[in-house]
Amino acid sequence: NALMRRSKILWVRWVREFLRSIQKEQFDMAIDLSLNGSINFLTWLGGIKQRVGFNYKNRSLFLSKKIPLKNGYESQHVIEYYLSLLEHLGLSIQTKEIELTLKGEDYQWVDEFFLKNHLTQDHGVIGLVPGGGASWGKDASYKRWSAERYAQLADKIVENFSAKIILMGDENEVSLSNEVAENMRHPCLKATGQTTLNQFAALMSRCRLNIVNDGGPLHVAVAVKAKTVSIFGPVDDNVYGPYPLQGHFVVQKDLACRPCYRRFRMAQCEHISCLNLITVGDVFLKVNEALKNEHKILTSRS
Repeated sequence: NALMRRSKILWVRWVREFLRSIQKEQFDMAIDLSLNGSINFLTWLGGIKQRVGFNYKNRSLFLSKKIPLKNGYESQHVIEYYLSLLEHLGLSIQTKEIELTLKGEDYQWVDEFFLKNHLTQDHGVIGLVPGGGASWGKDASYKRWSAERYAQLADKIVENFSAKIILMGDENEVSLSNEVAENMRHPCLKATGQTTLNQFAALMSRCRLNIVNDGGPLHVAVAVKAKTVSIFGPVDDNVYGPYPLQGHFVVQKDLACRPCYRRFRMAQCEHISCLNLITVGDVFLKVNEALKNEHKILTSRS
């Protein structure tokens, strides 16, 4: 879309090269998870004979095998929906865990970061990702717990567990991390905007716990088997939360109006009570629960 807005000629060239690359590979099948008619149109143009995916609101006219999706993703986790596509193809499910494979160089970067900042595993490193809702664009704030509360939570963790806090996120979230750091009474470390995706994942895997919003970083942490406490507002954590749930902790408010993100749309809401009513105490309870069985580090002084 950005390329089309910049130049239709460049966009046409890109599409043409994209189709050529698809045709060159001679794919037998495409599994389309986009719910976007333009994508299955391109796979059709690319000559892929079997095109399998969900048909939401009849948008997927060019799929050869359409699985109805009436109300969007609800009542079960989105990963279960994805796996059901394989079952429709007659394939058995061997595992339901997501996995992100990292390289030695990614862990080496973390080792160097720890060394540079005089950190060891014995310090009890806790990762905080105060952003992570970029996929919603201008509406990302609906999924972000406030920077001020993240700062208060970080201080409470430091005071109760003698932990070292690392703020993390992408380059667009540097100012947000700075806001958290400026509101903290205790010092913290900042890695925001300093990592590749894989380095970010490796850093999360070395943290004793990661505290995140609903968003991509949560699923990155799950994929590298890192423990998490996640904060959910308008989105249904049963559908978009950590999967599988074991080893992960979710903070959310049971309100009559929640979840109000349905059928891939956010309801008009001025108060965002589902997020704003979550207190520092609420999240700290889950942090304490997540850490209570840790034996190696983080001995509570409270």
